[in-house]
Amino acid sequence: MNTIDLTPLYRNSIGFDRLASLLDSTLSSSSVRSGYPPYNIEALDENRYIILLAVAGFEKSDIDISVERDVLIVRGSKPDEDKRKYLYQGIALRNFERKFDLAEHIEVSGAEMRNGLLKISLVKEIPEAMKPKEIPITDADAEQKALNHQPEAMDQAH
Repeated sequence: MNTIDLTPLYRNSIGFDRLASLLDSTLSSSSVRSGYPPYNIEALDENRYIILLAVAGFEKSDIDISVERDVLIVRGSKPDEDKRKYLYQGIALRNFERKFDLAEHIEVSGAEMRNGLLKISLVKEIPEAMKPKEIPITDADAEQKALNHQPEAMDQAH
């Protein structure tokens, strides 16, 4: 197993531990992943996304969606009640688990199922304190003049 030494990253940066753990988990996970169920990830705009999973044969009650430590987990499990005798089974109905790493501030806003497709809506909600803000530049001389003229204005008011 190959590992990358991320120590130099920690020397000059703060708060990149999530990125390091994401890289580490990606590199350490098995390179052969199941392609089931197939899915699409679509960007609707700068702050909204959709994950679409093909879950034909599953009911809403067979699917569990959760978020744990910035990882979206979608699990599907069919009860073992199906005792059918298939001559050919091309529609996979096996249990599955799909994980999607979510970036900071990405929240799951809802999920719906229609025509065998599970649609999970995501939205990027940046807190107001984290949004960029403009800092106005004031003229220090003008401020000083305003401070110097305030007492005169107050004296005339009395």
